Amino acid sequence: MRNLLFVAVSSLALAACGMNGAEDETETDTTAQTQPSEDYGYETYDENNLADSMASNDDAYGMGDSVAAEDEAIPDSEERPVMQAQVVLDRIGFGPGVIDGKMGMSTENALNGFQQANDLEVTGKLDEATKTALSDWDSIPATRVVTIPASWSDAQYVDIPEDTAAKAELERMGYKSLDERLAERFHTTVEVLKQLNPNGRPAGMEAASASPSGSPSGKPSGTASASPTSTPTPDKEQPGSSSISYFTAGQQIRVPNIGADRIEKGSIEDRGWQQTLASLGVGTDQPEVDRIVVSKAGKTLKAYQGDKLVALFTVSSGSSEFPLPLGEWDIVGEAYNPPYSYDPAVLSGGKEEGKEYTLPPGPNSPVGVVWIDLSKEHYGIHGTPDPETIGRAQSSGCVRLTNWDAARLAGMVSQSTQVIFEA
Repeated sequence: MRNLLFVAVSSLALAACGMNGAEDETETDTTAQTQPSEDYGYETYDENNLADSMASNDDAYGMGDSVAAEDEAIPDSEERPVMQAQVVLDRIGFGPGVIDGKMGMSTENALNGFQQANDLEVTGKLDEATKTALSDWDSIPATRVVTIPASWSDAQYVDIPEDTAAKAELERMGYKSLDERLAERFHTTVEVLKQLNPNGRPAGMEAASASPSGSPSGKPSGTASASPTSTPTPDKEQPGSSSISYFTAGQQIRVPNIGADRIEKGSIEDRGWQQTLASLGVGTDQPEVDRIVVSKAGKTLKAYQGDKLVALFTVSSGSSEFPLPLGEWDIVGEAYNPPYSYDPAVLSGGKEEGKEYTLPPGPNSPVGVVWIDLSKEHYGIHGTPDPETIGRAQSSGCVRLTNWDAARLAGMVSQSTQVIFEA
Protein backbone atom coordinates (compact mmCIF):
# COMPACT_ATOMS: atom_id res chain seq x y z
CA MET A 1 0.00 0.00 0.00
CA ARG A 2 1.18 3.52 -0.71
CA ASN A 3 0.09 6.77 0.91
CA LEU A 4 0.80 9.32 -1.78
CA LEU A 5 1.70 12.92 -1.12
CA PHE A 6 -1.10 15.11 -2.44
CA VAL A 7 0.26 17.43 -5.10
CA ALA A 8 -1.82 20.42 -6.10
CA VAL A 9 -2.33 20.57 -9.84
CA SER A 10 -3.02 23.72 -11.81
CA SER A 11 -6.63 23.84 -12.94
CA LEU A 12 -5.36 24.92 -16.37
CA ALA A 13 -4.04 21.43 -16.90
CA LEU A 14 -7.52 20.06 -16.46
CA ALA A 15 -8.85 21.99 -19.42
CA ALA A 16 -7.54 19.57 -22.02
CA CYS A 17 -10.23 16.92 -21.69
CA GLY A 18 -13.66 17.12 -23.29
CA MET A 19 -16.84 18.05 -21.47
CA ASN A 20 -18.91 15.10 -22.60
CA GLY A 21 -16.29 12.51 -23.46
CA ALA A 22 -16.92 13.49 -27.06
CA GLU A 23 -18.53 11.62 -28.66
CA ASP A 24 -13.69 8.78 1.81
CA GLU A 25 -6.34 -0.11 19.74
CA THR A 26 -9.67 -2.04 19.84
CA GLU A 27 -10.68 -5.62 19.46
CA THR A 28 -11.01 -6.61 15.82
CA ASP A 29 -14.46 -7.85 14.87
CA THR A 30 -15.61 -9.44 11.63
CA THR A 31 -18.91 -7.59 11.75
CA ALA A 32 -19.83 -4.02 10.99
CA GLN A 33 -21.57 -3.51 14.30
CA THR A 34 -18.78 -1.67 16.16
CA GLN A 35 -18.70 1.94 15.03
CA PRO A 36 -15.59 4.11 15.54
CA SER A 37 -15.82 7.06 17.88
CA GLU A 38 -14.76 9.51 15.20
CA ASP A 39 -17.22 10.79 12.62
CA TYR A 40 -15.84 10.35 9.12
CA GLY A 41 -18.90 11.70 7.38
CA TYR A 42 -20.37 8.27 6.64
CA GLU A 43 -21.16 5.01 8.43
CA THR A 44 -17.90 3.06 8.60
CA TYR A 45 -17.54 -0.71 8.71
CA ASP A 46 -15.69 -0.81 12.05
CA GLU A 47 -12.87 0.82 14.04
CA ASN A 48 -10.15 -0.78 11.95
CA ASN A 49 -11.76 -0.76 8.52
CA LEU A 50 -12.90 2.70 7.48
CA ALA A 51 -14.72 1.53 4.39
CA ASP A 52 -18.45 2.14 4.53
CA SER A 53 -20.90 -0.20 6.28
CA MET A 54 -21.57 -2.07 3.03
CA ALA A 55 -17.94 -3.19 2.73
CA SER A 56 -17.25 -6.78 1.82
CA ASN A 57 -16.68 -9.08 4.78
CA ASP A 58 -13.90 -10.88 2.93
CA ASP A 59 -12.70 -12.65 6.08
CA ALA A 60 -15.89 -14.70 5.91
CA TYR A 61 -14.85 -16.24 2.61
CA GLY A 62 -12.17 -18.84 3.20
CA MET A 63 -10.28 -19.41 -0.03
CA GLY A 64 -11.58 -22.70 -1.34
CA ASP A 65 -14.09 -23.03 1.53
CA SER A 66 -17.86 -23.10 1.20
CA VAL A 67 -19.87 -19.92 0.83
CA ALA A 68 -20.03 -17.90 4.06
CA ALA A 69 -23.13 -18.32 6.23
CA GLU A 70 -24.37 -14.75 5.82
CA ASP A 71 -24.81 -15.26 2.09
CA GLU A 72 -26.95 -18.32 2.72
CA ALA A 73 -29.65 -16.24 4.45
CA ILE A 74 -30.94 -15.02 1.11
CA PRO A 75 -29.29 -17.25 -1.50
CA ASP A 76 -29.28 -15.87 -5.00
CA SER A 77 -32.04 -17.20 -7.22
CA GLU A 78 -29.62 -18.11 -9.99
CA GLU A 79 -26.00 -18.81 -10.73
CA ARG A 80 -24.11 -15.97 -12.37
CA PRO A 81 -20.80 -17.38 -13.65
CA VAL A 82 -19.75 -14.38 -15.72
CA MET A 83 -20.58 -11.93 -12.92
CA GLN A 84 -18.68 -14.16 -10.47
CA ALA A 85 -15.64 -13.98 -12.72
CA GLN A 86 -16.07 -10.21 -13.05
CA VAL A 87 -16.17 -9.59 -9.29
CA VAL A 88 -13.08 -11.75 -8.79
CA LEU A 89 -11.17 -10.03 -11.59
CA ASP A 90 -12.22 -6.65 -10.17
CA ARG A 91 -10.98 -7.65 -6.71
CA ILE A 92 -7.53 -8.69 -7.94
CA GLY A 93 -6.84 -5.67 -10.14
CA PHE A 94 -7.97 -6.72 -13.59
CA GLY A 95 -10.90 -4.38 -14.01
CA PRO A 96 -13.87 -5.62 -16.08
CA GLY A 97 -15.32 -2.11 -16.20
CA VAL A 98 -19.03 -2.05 -15.44
CA ILE A 99 -20.00 -5.34 -13.76
CA ASP A 100 -23.06 -6.60 -15.59
CA GLY A 101 -22.77 -10.39 -15.86
CA LYS A 102 -22.12 -10.21 -19.59
CA MET A 103 -19.09 -10.87 -21.72
CA GLY A 104 -17.92 -7.70 -23.43
CA MET A 105 -14.82 -5.76 -24.39
CA SER A 106 -13.84 -4.69 -20.85
CA THR A 107 -14.33 -8.21 -19.46
CA GLU A 108 -12.34 -9.69 -22.33
CA ASN A 109 -9.56 -7.17 -21.64
CA ALA A 110 -9.61 -8.13 -17.96
CA LEU A 111 -9.36 -11.82 -18.86
CA ASN A 112 -6.52 -11.07 -21.26
CA GLY A 113 -4.65 -9.33 -18.46
CA PHE A 114 -5.28 -12.12 -15.95
CA GLN A 115 -4.17 -14.72 -18.48
CA GLN A 116 -1.01 -12.80 -19.32
CA ALA A 117 -0.16 -12.32 -15.64
CA ASN A 118 -0.63 -16.05 -14.98
CA ASP A 119 1.22 -17.39 -18.04
CA LEU A 120 -1.95 -18.74 -19.63
CA GLU A 121 -2.88 -18.70 -23.27
CA VAL A 122 -4.27 -15.23 -23.90
CA THR A 123 -7.74 -15.79 -25.32
CA GLY A 124 -9.89 -13.18 -23.59
CA LYS A 125 -12.36 -15.99 -22.90
CA LEU A 126 -13.50 -17.69 -19.73
CA ASP A 127 -12.01 -20.98 -20.94
CA GLU A 128 -11.28 -24.07 -18.85
CA ALA A 129 -7.65 -23.13 -18.14
CA THR A 130 -8.75 -19.71 -16.93
CA LYS A 131 -11.57 -21.16 -14.81
CA THR A 132 -9.02 -23.48 -13.19
CA ALA A 133 -6.68 -20.55 -12.48
CA LEU A 134 -9.60 -18.62 -10.96
CA SER A 135 -10.82 -21.60 -8.90
CA ASP A 136 -9.07 -20.36 -5.74
CA TRP A 137 -11.80 -17.72 -5.62
CA ASP A 138 -14.74 -20.09 -6.10
CA SER A 139 -15.88 -19.33 -2.55
CA ILE A 140 -16.51 -15.70 -3.53
CA PRO A 141 -20.18 -15.55 -4.63
CA ALA A 142 -21.18 -13.37 -7.54
CA THR A 143 -23.56 -11.31 -5.41
CA ARG A 144 -24.39 -10.49 -1.81
CA VAL A 145 -27.14 -8.65 0.04
CA VAL A 146 -26.44 -5.32 1.75
CA THR A 147 -28.42 -2.68 3.60
CA ILE A 148 -28.26 0.83 2.16
CA PRO A 149 -27.00 3.16 4.94
CA ALA A 150 -29.63 5.30 6.67
CA SER A 151 -27.63 8.50 6.03
CA TRP A 152 -28.15 8.12 2.31
CA SER A 153 -31.70 9.42 2.73
CA ASP A 154 -30.32 12.75 4.00
CA ALA A 155 -27.65 13.14 1.33
CA GLN A 156 -28.04 15.90 -1.21
CA TYR A 157 -28.50 14.76 -4.78
CA VAL A 158 -28.18 17.28 -7.58
CA ASP A 159 -29.57 17.90 -11.01
CA ILE A 160 -26.70 18.32 -13.46
CA PRO A 161 -27.68 20.90 -16.10
CA GLU A 162 -26.52 20.66 -19.68
CA ASP A 163 -25.43 24.30 -19.87
CA THR A 164 -21.80 24.91 -18.89
CA ALA A 165 -22.56 28.25 -17.20
CA ALA A 166 -25.25 26.57 -15.11
CA LYS A 167 -22.82 23.78 -14.15
CA ALA A 168 -20.37 26.43 -12.92
CA GLU A 169 -23.02 27.73 -10.51
CA LEU A 170 -23.24 24.39 -8.69
CA GLU A 171 -21.42 23.88 -5.37
CA ARG A 172 -20.56 20.31 -6.30
CA MET A 173 -21.16 17.99 -9.23
CA GLY A 174 -22.35 15.18 -7.00
CA TYR A 175 -24.54 12.19 -7.67
CA LYS A 176 -27.87 12.83 -9.35
CA SER A 177 -29.71 10.20 -7.34
CA LEU A 178 -29.32 7.51 -4.72
CA ASP A 179 -29.59 4.98 -7.53
CA GLU A 180 -26.62 6.45 -9.39
CA ARG A 181 -24.57 6.58 -6.17
CA LEU A 182 -25.42 2.96 -5.40
CA ALA A 183 -24.50 1.77 -8.89
CA GLU A 184 -21.10 3.44 -8.73
CA ARG A 185 -20.47 2.04 -5.24
CA PHE A 186 -20.82 -1.46 -6.64
CA HIS A 187 -19.20 -0.87 -10.02
CA THR A 188 -22.34 -1.52 -11.99
CA THR A 189 -25.40 0.18 -13.47
CA VAL A 190 -28.86 0.99 -12.14
CA GLU A 191 -30.30 -1.39 -14.71
CA VAL A 192 -28.22 -4.30 -13.37
CA LEU A 193 -29.24 -3.46 -9.79
CA LYS A 194 -32.89 -3.57 -10.81
CA GLN A 195 -32.32 -6.97 -12.44
CA LEU A 196 -30.73 -8.25 -9.21
CA ASN A 197 -33.69 -6.90 -7.23
CA PRO A 198 -36.91 -7.76 -9.08
CA ASN A 199 -39.86 -5.81 -7.70
CA GLY A 200 -37.44 -4.00 -5.41
CA ARG A 201 -36.47 -7.16 -3.49
CA PRO A 202 -33.20 -9.13 -3.56
CA ALA A 203 -33.35 -12.01 -6.01
CA GLY A 204 -34.03 -15.12 -3.90
CA MET A 205 -35.75 -13.23 -1.07
CA GLU A 206 -39.17 -14.80 -1.58
CA ALA A 207 -37.72 -18.31 -1.50
CA ALA A 208 -35.64 -17.51 1.58
CA SER A 209 -38.64 -16.02 3.38
CA ALA A 210 -40.67 -19.15 2.69
CA SER A 211 -37.93 -21.49 3.91
CA PRO A 212 -37.79 -22.39 7.64
CA SER A 213 -34.11 -23.28 7.36
CA GLY A 214 -30.96 -21.26 6.79
CA SER A 215 -31.00 -18.78 9.65
CA PRO A 216 -27.37 -17.92 10.45
CA SER A 217 -26.42 -15.58 13.23
CA GLY A 218 -23.69 -13.05 13.88
CA LYS A 219 -24.28 -11.22 10.61
CA PRO A 220 -22.51 -7.98 9.57
CA SER A 221 -24.87 -5.05 9.37
CA GLY A 222 -24.09 -4.71 5.69
CA THR A 223 -25.56 -8.12 4.88
CA ALA A 224 -28.95 -9.74 4.99
CA SER A 225 -30.79 -10.59 8.19
CA ALA A 226 -31.87 -14.14 8.97
CA SER A 227 -35.55 -13.27 8.52
CA PRO A 228 -35.65 -10.71 5.71
CA THR A 229 -38.48 -8.24 6.11
CA SER A 230 -37.29 -5.42 3.88
CA THR A 231 -40.09 -3.43 2.30
CA PRO A 232 -38.98 -1.63 -0.84
CA THR A 233 -40.13 1.91 -1.47
CA PRO A 234 -39.40 2.44 -5.15
CA ASP A 235 -39.57 5.75 -6.94
CA LYS A 236 -38.58 7.96 -4.02
CA GLU A 237 -37.91 11.64 -4.66
CA GLN A 238 -34.35 12.77 -3.93
CA PRO A 239 -33.48 15.72 -1.64
CA GLY A 240 -32.26 18.62 -3.78
CA SER A 241 -32.89 16.79 -7.03
CA SER A 242 -35.82 16.23 -9.35
CA SER A 243 -34.59 12.68 -10.00
CA ILE A 244 -36.66 9.75 -8.84
CA SER A 245 -34.81 6.88 -7.17
CA TYR A 246 -35.92 3.25 -7.32
CA PHE A 247 -34.01 2.27 -4.18
CA THR A 248 -34.06 3.92 -0.77
CA ALA A 249 -31.98 4.14 2.40
CA GLY A 250 -32.49 1.25 4.85
CA GLN A 251 -33.50 -1.12 2.07
CA GLN A 252 -31.87 -4.52 1.63
CA ILE A 253 -30.71 -5.14 -1.91
CA ARG A 254 -28.62 -7.61 -3.86
CA VAL A 255 -25.43 -6.19 -5.38
CA PRO A 256 -22.36 -7.45 -7.25
CA ASN A 257 -19.97 -8.83 -4.63
CA ILE A 258 -17.10 -6.42 -5.17
CA GLY A 259 -14.36 -6.48 -2.54
CA ALA A 260 -10.82 -5.17 -2.04
CA ASP A 261 -12.55 -2.21 -0.43
CA ARG A 262 -10.84 -2.15 2.99
CA ILE A 263 -9.64 1.34 4.01
CA GLU A 264 -6.90 1.05 6.60
CA LYS A 265 -7.23 3.46 9.49
CA GLY A 266 -4.72 6.31 9.25
CA SER A 267 -3.73 5.52 5.66
CA ILE A 268 -5.46 8.53 4.07
CA GLU A 269 -4.68 12.08 5.18
CA ASP A 270 -7.24 13.82 2.99
CA ARG A 271 -10.70 13.32 4.56
CA GLY A 272 -12.54 14.13 1.38
CA TRP A 273 -10.51 11.58 -0.56
CA GLN A 274 -11.22 8.93 2.08
CA GLN A 275 -14.93 9.60 1.68
CA THR A 276 -14.53 9.27 -2.08
CA LEU A 277 -12.74 5.93 -1.79
CA ALA A 278 -15.47 4.63 0.51
CA SER A 279 -18.18 5.78 -1.87
CA LEU A 280 -16.44 3.98 -4.75
CA GLY A 281 -15.74 0.73 -2.91
CA VAL A 282 -11.99 1.19 -3.40
CA GLY A 283 -9.54 0.10 -0.71
CA THR A 284 -6.15 1.46 0.28
CA ASP A 285 -4.20 -1.77 -0.19
CA GLN A 286 -2.95 -1.24 -3.74
CA PRO A 287 0.24 -2.51 -5.38
CA GLU A 288 3.04 -0.03 -5.96
CA VAL A 289 3.77 0.13 -9.68
CA ASP A 290 6.78 1.55 -11.46
CA ARG A 291 5.42 1.56 -15.01
CA ILE A 292 2.08 1.95 -16.73
CA VAL A 293 1.50 1.36 -20.43
CA VAL A 294 -1.52 2.72 -22.27
CA SER A 295 -2.35 1.02 -25.55
CA LYS A 296 -4.37 3.05 -28.02
CA ALA A 297 -5.23 0.00 -30.12
CA GLY A 298 -5.96 -2.29 -27.19
CA LYS A 299 -7.86 0.39 -25.23
CA THR A 300 -6.07 -0.75 -22.08
CA LEU A 301 -3.88 0.59 -19.31
CA LYS A 302 -1.46 -2.01 -17.93
CA ALA A 303 0.37 -1.50 -14.64
CA TYR A 304 3.65 -3.29 -13.91
CA GLN A 305 5.95 -4.09 -11.01
CA GLY A 306 9.16 -4.65 -12.91
CA ASP A 307 8.16 -7.05 -15.67
CA LYS A 308 5.15 -8.43 -13.77
CA LEU A 309 1.70 -7.29 -14.86
CA VAL A 310 -0.28 -6.54 -11.69
CA ALA A 311 -3.29 -4.58 -12.95
CA LEU A 312 -5.18 -3.79 -16.13
CA PHE A 313 -8.03 -1.39 -16.84
CA THR A 314 -9.97 -0.58 -20.00
CA VAL A 315 -9.63 3.07 -21.01
CA SER A 316 -10.75 5.65 -23.53
CA SER A 317 -7.75 7.47 -25.00
CA GLY A 318 -7.68 10.18 -27.61
CA SER A 319 -9.63 10.97 -30.73
CA SER A 320 -8.95 11.89 -34.33
CA GLU A 321 -8.77 15.58 -33.40
CA PHE A 322 -6.87 15.05 -30.15
CA PRO A 323 -4.85 11.83 -30.59
CA LEU A 324 -3.17 10.08 -27.70
CA PRO A 325 0.33 11.65 -27.42
CA LEU A 326 2.53 8.64 -28.01
CA GLY A 327 5.79 8.42 -26.10
CA GLU A 328 7.09 8.43 -22.53
CA TRP A 329 5.80 10.85 -19.92
CA ASP A 330 6.20 11.58 -16.21
CA ILE A 331 3.57 11.93 -13.52
CA VAL A 332 3.71 15.47 -12.16
CA GLY A 333 1.17 14.98 -9.37
CA GLU A 334 -2.38 14.04 -8.41
CA ALA A 335 -5.44 16.12 -7.63
CA TYR A 336 -8.22 14.46 -5.66
CA ASN A 337 -11.76 15.68 -6.40
CA PRO A 338 -10.40 18.47 -8.61
CA PRO A 339 -12.24 21.43 -10.10
CA TYR A 340 -12.31 21.57 -13.87
CA SER A 341 -11.35 24.50 -16.09
CA TYR A 342 -13.57 24.72 -19.12
CA ASP A 343 -11.59 26.60 -21.76
CA PRO A 344 -13.07 26.54 -25.28
CA ALA A 345 -9.75 27.52 -26.84
CA VAL A 346 -7.92 24.57 -25.31
CA LEU A 347 -10.78 22.17 -25.94
CA SER A 348 -10.96 23.10 -29.62
CA GLY A 349 -7.22 23.22 -30.24
CA GLY A 350 -7.35 27.00 -30.68
CA LYS A 351 -10.16 26.91 -33.23
CA GLU A 352 -12.83 28.41 -30.98
CA GLU A 353 -13.03 31.16 -28.41
CA GLY A 354 -15.50 31.67 -25.61
CA LYS A 355 -15.99 32.31 -21.93
CA GLU A 356 -13.97 30.21 -19.53
CA TYR A 357 -15.62 28.53 -16.56
CA THR A 358 -14.45 26.68 -13.48
CA LEU A 359 -16.67 23.70 -12.80
CA PRO A 360 -16.93 22.33 -9.24
CA PRO A 361 -15.59 18.91 -8.22
CA GLY A 362 -17.55 15.72 -7.80
CA PRO A 363 -18.13 12.30 -9.38
CA ASN A 364 -20.09 13.92 -12.20
CA SER A 365 -17.25 16.28 -13.07
CA PRO A 366 -15.94 15.89 -16.63
CA VAL A 367 -12.73 14.49 -15.13
CA GLY A 368 -14.43 12.45 -12.44
CA VAL A 369 -12.93 12.12 -8.98
CA VAL A 370 -9.20 12.30 -9.68
CA TRP A 371 -6.73 13.89 -12.08
CA ILE A 372 -3.28 12.32 -12.52
CA ASP A 373 -1.28 15.11 -14.13
CA LEU A 374 1.30 14.31 -16.79
CA SER A 375 4.39 16.12 -18.04
CA LYS A 376 2.63 16.58 -21.39
CA GLU A 377 0.87 19.94 -21.02
CA HIS A 378 -2.91 19.72 -20.73
CA TYR A 379 -2.85 15.91 -20.61
CA GLY A 380 -3.71 13.61 -17.74
CA ILE A 381 -5.32 10.36 -16.61
CA HIS A 382 -8.69 10.78 -14.95
CA GLY A 383 -12.15 9.45 -14.16
CA THR A 384 -15.51 9.99 -15.84
CA PRO A 385 -19.17 10.64 -15.02
CA ASP A 386 -20.15 8.04 -17.63
CA PRO A 387 -18.54 4.67 -16.78
CA GLU A 388 -20.50 2.76 -19.40
CA THR A 389 -18.75 4.75 -22.18
CA ILE A 390 -15.21 3.69 -21.28
CA GLY A 391 -13.50 2.01 -24.22
CA ARG A 392 -16.39 2.95 -26.49
CA ALA A 393 -16.42 6.76 -26.62
CA GLN A 394 -13.46 8.91 -27.56
CA SER A 395 -11.73 11.35 -25.24
CA SER A 396 -10.15 14.70 -26.01
CA GLY A 397 -6.62 13.38 -25.84
CA CYS A 398 -6.54 12.35 -22.20
CA VAL A 399 -6.80 8.83 -20.77
CA ARG A 400 -10.16 8.23 -19.15
CA LEU A 401 -11.23 5.38 -16.80
CA THR A 402 -14.24 4.61 -14.64
CA ASN A 403 -14.10 6.61 -11.41
CA TRP A 404 -13.40 3.46 -9.38
CA ASP A 405 -10.55 2.33 -11.64
CA ALA A 406 -9.06 5.85 -11.73
CA ALA A 407 -9.17 6.03 -7.91
CA ARG A 408 -7.53 2.61 -7.67
CA LEU A 409 -4.83 3.60 -10.13
CA ALA A 410 -4.16 6.77 -8.12
CA GLY A 411 -3.24 4.52 -5.18
CA MET A 412 -0.75 2.61 -7.33
CA VAL A 413 1.29 5.35 -8.97
CA SER A 414 3.66 8.07 -7.83
CA GLN A 415 5.90 10.67 -9.44
CA SER A 416 8.48 7.93 -10.00
CA THR A 417 6.07 5.86 -12.11
CA GLN A 418 6.97 5.82 -15.79
CA VAL A 419 4.09 6.44 -18.21
CA ILE A 420 4.22 5.04 -21.73
CA PHE A 421 1.63 5.74 -24.43
CA GLU A 422 1.82 3.39 -27.39
CA ALA A 423 -0.10 2.86 -30.57
